[in-house]
Amino acid sequence: MPMLPLAHIKVLEITVARAGPTAGRHLADWGADVVRIEPPLSVTEGEDMTGDRFGPDRINLHRNKRSITLNLKEPEGHAIFLDLARTADVVIENMRPDVKHRLRIDDETLRAVNPRIVYGSISGFGQTGPYSRRAGVDQVVQGLGGLMSITGLPGQGPVRVGVPMVDLTAGGFLAQAILIALLERERTGVGRWVHTSLIESMIFMLDLQAARWLMAGEVAGQAGNNHPTAIPTGLYPTADGEILIGAGGDRMWDRFCKVIGAPHLLEDARYASANGRLSHRDALNDDIAAITRTRTSQYWFDLMSEGGVPCGPVNTIDKVFADPQVSELGMTLKGHSPMAGDFTVVAQPNNIEGVNKHIRLPPPALGEHTDEILKTLSLSDETIARLRARNVI
Repeated sequence: MPMLPLAHIKVLEITVARAGPTAGRHLADWGADVVRIEPPLSVTEGEDMTGDRFGPDRINLHRNKRSITLNLKEPEGHAIFLDLARTADVVIENMRPDVKHRLRIDDETLRAVNPRIVYGSISGFGQTGPYSRRAGVDQVVQGLGGLMSITGLPGQGPVRVGVPMVDLTAGGFLAQAILIALLERERTGVGRWVHTSLIESMIFMLDLQAARWLMAGEVAGQAGNNHPTAIPTGLYPTADGEILIGAGGDRMWDRFCKVIGAPHLLEDARYASANGRLSHRDALNDDIAAITRTRTSQYWFDLMSEGGVPCGPVNTIDKVFADPQVSELGMTLKGHSPMAGDFTVVAQPNNIEGVNKHIRLPPPALGEHTDEILKTLSLSDETIARLRARNVI
């Protein structure tokens, strides 16, 4: 099997929760040697800080990584961390800004021992500012960042998105920034500190809704299944269920009306322009629904797909993975763990021709690779045993 693109990259991951580990997962899946540095159970009073380490969520999050236990509060533990950092390419952390400085594992400290290191940080609210020392979690930032105000049915009240979208996007953005810094390092020979936060990632993901406010002064509200500007786009009843249709824009609107056999909608003056369709959205949705409910979902799928009109079902998760197109795209990966048995996880969405996506390593047990990694620092078995007895590892 050919070498993966990031096989030459060594990463130290000091993270908890989801955003930081997501960044590490992106790098690990493409071959980077990602070593999770975790506190020994003696430090956490016997609590595994990852939660259910071998449950579906953590298997999915920590595949292709290794684990070492290290007490960073102990001088010997801190010294070992600096030794690992001397030859590392990347460090990923998601501590509050004051914590990493207190532990002396901040960018400035590490750059003194390794100027080439790319230091990646995720925080809840940024590295500076009045909220910088606050702990941040996904749902809180979905609210503070405006997402919950535009999600859900009109008048329903704020609704969170059904996945930890802020954590996942922040992790993806940090991985992107790390790769950019690694590319720049090829030219300069020097690493950089790159960082994002949950709130910055959330605001970026507001995208068109943010632009509507910034440039037009429009404060978006909840629109339910309606697209905020492209009409008609939404969920429509059929004889045996519902169907999603996306027919925004004049050319698609014209095509849609002809495909479903509704020339009278094209002749209706209320719907002659995009602004007219937006102004009369409720009436237009009722007129479309009167047509779509006369036939089955499959009938409309076949007709509109053949006619080039975007449409589709609202699938439950099991039906997503049963879909033949999803199967064709290979959106799952299989692996085996001595602790958890056979498992299936979600594959990377990116594809690199000639590179096969696969599980190289099952999710690690806590400290599973401690001895293996410490021996790369020329530590003897006796020294490792002494460190373990003193709760350094």
